[in-house]
Order: sequence, then C-alpha cells, then structure tokens
Amino acid sequence: MVTPIVRRSNNQSSPGKADALQLATRRFAAWALEVTLVVSSGLIPFGLGVYANSRSDLDRVPLNPVLVVTQRAIARPLALPVSYSIPNVAWPTNILWTIAIVAPVTISSWQLYLLAKTGSTLPKRRLGVRVVSEQITPPGLGAVLVREGIGRTAVPLSVAYILWRYSLAFPHLGIFAVLALMMVIAEGIGWSSRQGRRSLHDRLAGTHTIDATRPLPPALANLHRHSPADVSNDTEEWSAPTEPDVTQSTQPSIFRRWLQQNPSNALLVMTIVGMGSVLTTLIGTQIYIQTQQSQQRYQQTNSQQFLTLVKQLNPGSTATDEERRSAILAMGTLNNQQAVKFLADLLVKETNPILLDTIQQALVNSGPQAIVELKRINQFLLGELQSPANNTPQEQEARQKRLQINQQAIAKILTVHSGNTLGVDLSRTQLGQIGTSETSGFKLVLDGIDLSGVKFKAANLNQGSFKNSRFRSVGEDGRWDTYDDVIADLSQVEMKLANFTEANLSRVVMNRSDLSRSTLNRANLSNARLIGANLSSTQLVGADLTAAVLENASLTGADLSDAKLNETNLYGARLGRVTAIGTQLSYADLTKTDWHGADLSGVYLDHANLSNANLSATRLTGAVFRSAQLENANLQNADLSHADLKGANLAGADFQGTILAPTKQDPADEFVQTQEQSSQSAFVEGVDFSQVKNLDSKQLAYICTQGGIHPRCP
Repeated sequence: MVTPIVRRSNNQSSPGKADALQLATRRFAAWALEVTLVVSSGLIPFGLGVYANSRSDLDRVPLNPVLVVTQRAIARPLALPVSYSIPNVAWPTNILWTIAIVAPVTISSWQLYLLAKTGSTLPKRRLGVRVVSEQITPPGLGAVLVREGIGRTAVPLSVAYILWRYSLAFPHLGIFAVLALMMVIAEGIGWSSRQGRRSLHDRLAGTHTIDATRPLPPALANLHRHSPADVSNDTEEWSAPTEPDVTQSTQPSIFRRWLQQNPSNALLVMTIVGMGSVLTTLIGTQIYIQTQQSQQRYQQTNSQQFLTLVKQLNPGSTATDEERRSAILAMGTLNNQQAVKFLADLLVKETNPILLDTIQQALVNSGPQAIVELKRINQFLLGELQSPANNTPQEQEARQKRLQINQQAIAKILTVHSGNTLGVDLSRTQLGQIGTSETSGFKLVLDGIDLSGVKFKAANLNQGSFKNSRFRSVGEDGRWDTYDDVIADLSQVEMKLANFTEANLSRVVMNRSDLSRSTLNRANLSNARLIGANLSSTQLVGADLTAAVLENASLTGADLSDAKLNETNLYGARLGRVTAIGTQLSYADLTKTDWHGADLSGVYLDHANLSNANLSATRLTGAVFRSAQLENANLQNADLSHADLKGANLAGADFQGTILAPTKQDPADEFVQTQEQSSQSAFVEGVDFSQVKNLDSKQLAYICTQGGIHPRCP
C-alpha cells in the first residue's frame, strides 16, 4: 500500500482552515466566472440590438414571435406591464435579440454537459475545483440537473421571489435582484458536516466539491477506498493513490439512512399519509356529488320558471301590461342564458315603449352576461342596415330604431356595472352614429365610467362621450404597472369626434384606430399604443403622452400645445401643420417624422432624436434643442430664431433659407432688413456647423459672430 506523505509547516497553525478558505474563494470565483460568461453572452447581443434599433437608417420589422413569447413569459412572473413589449424593431435587432436568448441557453447547456461528464466546467478546471459523486466519479447528468437546476437555482430564487412578491417592495425589480443574489450566496455557503462544508445543492445531488490540486480529504478518501479501483481516468489527476478493494459500497442518501434508522416512524408517517389521502378522496367525492345535485335542482327550477314566464309573454297571451312587466322583471332575475336570449330577442320585437324600458331594465339586472346576446343582435341589425337591397325606407328606419334601442341597452349595462366589465367583448359592435351628422341617431354617453378590460376592437364609437372615464385599472395584486393590470382594447376602433377629455387611457392599445377630430384634452395616454393611428385634427392640449408609441401615426393638424411627449416614440409619424406650442418632447424618438408647416414655438426637444426629420417651413422660435440629434434633418425655411442649439448634432442638416436670428423691418427703408439687437448669442455658442448643408453668407456670419464653429469662421 502506498501512503501519501503530507508535509506540514510549523509556521501554519491551522492548515485545514486555510485550505478550506482557499477552496471557498476559488469556488466562488469559478461560479462568478460561469455566471459572467452566461450573462455576457446575452447582454452583449442585447446591447447591440438596442443600438441597432436606435439607428434611423435601418428598416423596421415586426418583432420575432419567439421574442414576443419570451417577453410575455418574463413579464408575467416579474410583474412587468404587457406594453413593455416592442412591436417594431430594426431588422438586425430581431437577429441580435434572438442570439441573446439562444447564446445563454447554449452556453449553460455546454457547461452542464462538461460538469456532468468531467466534474468541471472551464472556469472550475482553470481554478482547480472539481465536483464528484459519492463514488468519487463525475456526477452525471441527472445529479448535475438536480444540483444546478434545483439546488443552486430553483430553491434560492423561489425563496427570494416569495419574499419579494409578498412584501412591500413588490413590484420593485431592484429589490428582487438583491434578494436573489443574497439567497444564491447564502445557499452556496452551506454548512459543516463530517464530510466538510457542503452547500445545499451538493447535498441534494449527493455530490462533493473538492480541491483538484490536493489529495482527497480524509472523509472522501475513506469513501474512495470502498469504491471500485477502476475509476475514471479524470480522477487520477487529483486523487492520491489508494489501496484497491474488491468490496463495493455506495453511500446511502439522507432519506434512506433516516428510513433505515427509524423504521417505525417511517411506517407511521406512511400510514397517516395513506389514511389522509383516502379520507380526502372520499370527502371530495361527496362534496362534488352534492354540488352537482344542487346545480341540477337549481337548473330545473330555473327552467320551470322560465317556461312559465314565457307563456305569459307570448303574443297570444291574455296577460295585462302590468303582468307582462312583472314577468319581464322576473325573467331578468333568472340565472339562465335562455332567459337572457329571450329578453334580447324580445327587445327587438317589442313596440310598446313602457315594455321596452322594462326589458332594458331586466337585461341590466342580468348583468354583463347579457352583452353576448345583445352583441349578436347588434351585429345582425348592422348587417341588415348595410345591405338595404329590396328594403323600403320605412323598413330601414324601423331597423335603425331597433338598433338604437339595442345600443341603449348595452350602454345602460356598461354604466350600471361599471368596474365589473372584465372580459366583456364588444368587438365589431355598432355603438356610434352611422351618419355624419352630430345630432342624428344614438349618441353613446359613458362619462365617468370604469371600462377597464372591455374589448372594443374594431367597434364603432364615433361621437361617443367618455369624459373622465377609465380604460385601465389595477389587477388582483392591487398595484399599478404590473402584468395583471386590467386594460381595455381599443385597437382598430372608429372614434371620430369622440370626447375623451381627462380620460385615463394609460397603456391602452389603440393601434390603427381612428381618432380624427376627437378631443383628448388633459387625457392620460402615457405608455399607450397608437401605432398607425389616425389623430388628424385631434385636440390633445395638456395631454400626457409620456413614453407612448405612435409609430407611423398621423397627427396632421393636431393641437399638442402643452402636451407631455417625453420619451414618446413617434418614428415615421406625420405631424404636418401641428400646433405644439410649449410641448415637451425631451428624449423623444422623432426619427423620420414630418413636421412641415408646424408651429413648435417654445417646444422642448432636448436629447430628442430628429434624424432625417422634415422640419421645413416650421416655426421653432425659442425651441430647445440641447443635445438633440438633427442628423440629415431638413430645416429649410424653418424659423430657429432664439432657438437653443447647444450640444446639438447638426451633421448633414439642410439649413437652406433657415432663419437663425430674428429680423426687424426698418420703417425708413422697407427693403433693408436688420438683425434684432436683443437676440441672445448663447444659442449657437460652441455648436458645430461644420457639416451643415446650404449655409449662406448671412447665416455663416451670424454663426461666427455668436461663437459657433465652422471652418470658414476666422
């Protein structure tokens, strides 16, 4: 037998502790390198994708469906709002962000494979750290999945998530990140045992983390003596020679050792668990049977009452109007979809005004479930009106009146059941006026109503009034800006001449909707989605559009005075003849926007991206362009008098006919133009005009005298 010789230094009082400390340091360093490798493989392509997405010269395409699904999967547990997803990105961004998902998964799988087959990843091998099983062999794939997937990742992150989710810090992601890091480090510290200090993930997987540069610890060497002599070749690199033995034994797990040492307690536990399972099954079955029987009896009673009431409401019935009113109200209290369908059909057929009001009241009592049948009839009547073949004007007028009565019933239900409309589907429903007159037909009025969660997709809400109404509310967690927020769907909706004054439309989806000539003064549209929407001639005075997305939207002739559009995405939007006096557009994405003929006096455009924007013939008096991007912008004939251009990037901007200083007409000579002496020189001081196009001599003289930078300045 060959016994390894270990020399001890007299100057080292506790070599065991020093070795353990050194191993712990290298273990932590190896883990940090592994995590850094995985995280970097995702962050680098993600950052490159963000940069590519900020480029204005790259075509934009819809986000990859794989990325959309991934975003939603991440948003739900982390309580991120749904609207954090980006619908359109630059084409390289799709590729780079896909790599940002695939690369970390690939590298993680590769590291797990190496750990399972050799006991070391590249960082562990470099730092002399190895993971072995109880038999002093590489752990294998199953043990590695338990060690890394459950012990090292699932357990600490689950504890951190539960603490964060049910604390006052929710939904602050920074707190969760700190908690997660603390739990991962705490789990990795482990606790002492006879085999040395072991982490939870090592205990769960039955593995040991050892120093590959030193002989085996005594406890593991003892296990090694009872293991087969012919172990893997990898072991020979770091284990001391040991005496082979024909005896083969394995170290039992903690659970098996407990069963062997406490057989009576194990039998008692299994008996209690078995009896509990049987009792639970019996009680659950009995409760289920009783519930089903109660529901059947209730349905039978409702069906009998429904048939009795139908007889009283038949056209051939001799019941008086008062009896019919009582029967209609009674039918509205039945929790029966047949009753709701009967009332919805009766609303179309009945001509008695008193009974019509009663039917509407009964439908309101039935609750939002009546919307389904009313929507069905609404769409049927709309189809009849849009196909007037072989119909007389009298028949068309009658259908129009029936449709108005149907619309009134829907409006009453939404009003009475305000805030309880989650999941109500009014897609493609006719709730607005068909004609062009503002006074003809039914006018939808839902002022001050909570319409959160209602699906209005492709509906007609023309000329409707929604003043102070709310289209978004908190979800079950009671907090704003989390994944379960209840948000209405207003995409592709006709909302011409609608009134949304001071309405809450935050984060609401209104893609490709028509809001032309509508009023949204002081409305909250922060983080709203208005991609391709039509807001021509819309009133948005004082509205909050912070971080809203209006890509390729049309705002021609709109009034944006005093509106907040900070960080708003207006990529490719059409804003010709817009009035935006004093509007805040700081950090907004205004790439390729068209502002021709707009009034942007006093607008705040600091740090905004106006690359390739068309600002020709635009009034920009007193505008703030500090650190703005104006690359290749068209500023022909724009009025930039008193504008602040400090720090702006003007490379490639076209200044043909641009006014840089206000002029004052000389009363004595109408042909002489003189600069106003009160103009402030600081507006262009230090600004680089070297790459500006089409500068004339007067503009160049003004730039040079006011401290601007140009190669031709003396």
